[in-house]
Amino acid sequence: MLGEIVRTAADRFGDREVLRRATDALTYRDLDAAADRVAAGLVHRGIGPGDVVSDVLPSCAEWVVLAVALDRIGAVHAPVSPKLTAPERAELVALVAPDLVVTDRAGVEGLPLRSDVVVVEPGDRGEPLWGPRRPTTPDTGDRPGPTTDDPGRVTTICFTSGTTGRAKGAVFTVAHQRAVQDLDLGEGAEQRWGGGAAMLASTQFAHVGMALKLPWYLRTGSTLHVLDTWRADDALRLVAEHRMPTIGVVAPQLALMLRSPLMESLDLGSVSAIIAGGAASPPGLVQEARERFGAAYSIRYSSTESGGVGLGTAFDADDDEALHTIGRPRAGVEARVTDEDDGPLPDGEVGELQIRSAAVMDRYWNDPDATAAALTTDRWLRTGDLAVRRDDGCYVLSGRRTDMYIRGGYNVFPEEVEAALSDHPAVAAVAVAPRPDEVMGEIGVAVVVARDPATAPSLQDLRDHAATRLARHKLPEDVVVVPRLPLTTVAKLDRAALAGIVADRSPT
Repeated sequence: MLGEIVRTAADRFGDREVLRRATDALTYRDLDAAADRVAAGLVHRGIGPGDVVSDVLPSCAEWVVLAVALDRIGAVHAPVSPKLTAPERAELVALVAPDLVVTDRAGVEGLPLRSDVVVVEPGDRGEPLWGPRRPTTPDTGDRPGPTTDDPGRVTTICFTSGTTGRAKGAVFTVAHQRAVQDLDLGEGAEQRWGGGAAMLASTQFAHVGMALKLPWYLRTGSTLHVLDTWRADDALRLVAEHRMPTIGVVAPQLALMLRSPLMESLDLGSVSAIIAGGAASPPGLVQEARERFGAAYSIRYSSTESGGVGLGTAFDADDDEALHTIGRPRAGVEARVTDEDDGPLPDGEVGELQIRSAAVMDRYWNDPDATAAALTTDRWLRTGDLAVRRDDGCYVLSGRRTDMYIRGGYNVFPEEVEAALSDHPAVAAVAVAPRPDEVMGEIGVAVVVARDPATAPSLQDLRDHAATRLARHKLPEDVVVVPRLPLTTVAKLDRAALAGIVADRSPT
């Protein structure tokens, strides 16, 4: 699907840029040609239909070229975020045991031994993928033919920790890609070409929001603007320079943009719509963004497993819907609130939010037990979030079945952080709880029992200790020292009481 879309897009959009970074750019025509060369190189290396290729690449032209090339030969793309630490990246690569790993030099560290690895760098356009001998006429050889149109062909594995904290690979097929395209573009998506604009790429390309939605981004002729390091000032400059009509962001990114002094000096009048997902949008953030940008605001609720499609508030929603709900199921998506036995609950009762659509993942890669836990027999996705359906059809989140919290759009599981902090020599016991934050949505607070109260570890001590094992978004951002952790009557950690301790020590 992706490979054929690019073939047509190259003819239609030619020298229009598909991607722009500060140091690099890629046109639709060049993408098409480079993908053919890389596809031939992959075949030359023995990669074929059904083989799995992982990449640990930044958001760059090489990532897009590789994704298109893999689709053209029917291979499976399993992208890994380079923002993860080496042990985290290694865990994901080991999970799918790929036939090939493509990475830059920074991503080599920690890859499983005996992995077949190819190192590429920005500007390479995948040339190292040609292997030990280069074909003599790479630019004039036969183009790869179209891959099978079988809707069940697996195209993509998106990694997620879901609601358990254990890494899993959500499996998507051609049918899922088409479903995402149809749900996002609406009726007539298969016949639509053009209409796209400059877009701000706000997440890593390995995220489901890019990995699964890239086909329709390219069908519309959009230009993806990528920041090597996301900064609010730089993002605002791009929005103003390229007159972007829509800003797609994670809510904490938007909070940082609103705090930038450039909000007052740049002409941001082109912005007519803001789409925010990945983390909660506090009412104050929604209100301020609508007023200062003069734009409509849509909260989006979804997950990796849902294919990045779920519920949303309407652009023309009144304040009650826009500020205090996650909206209604989008067209083509069903939602319900259920009891512990997956039985639907009436409006007004709290239960688990479940969603169903053609975009919901097929399964977890080689993990039938996790698949059975996530999907009901009739294909409802158990989100793990608690919610209430109001009588107007809007849904309101009420909490989570798990202790997971979301920091800046990324899932964080306290037990994982606690494990990384617990062997600090100054720590006798530690627990982690979230605290609401105006910018990040939630941040982690380490509640520590010190071995010696006179030499309790500082926040920086804890962050330094865990930095080689945890991604930055998982590291604690405050520390509270207590004489003992709260326990239940059966000597288990009392997380409700822990949350109270964190709330009581919140800065004023």
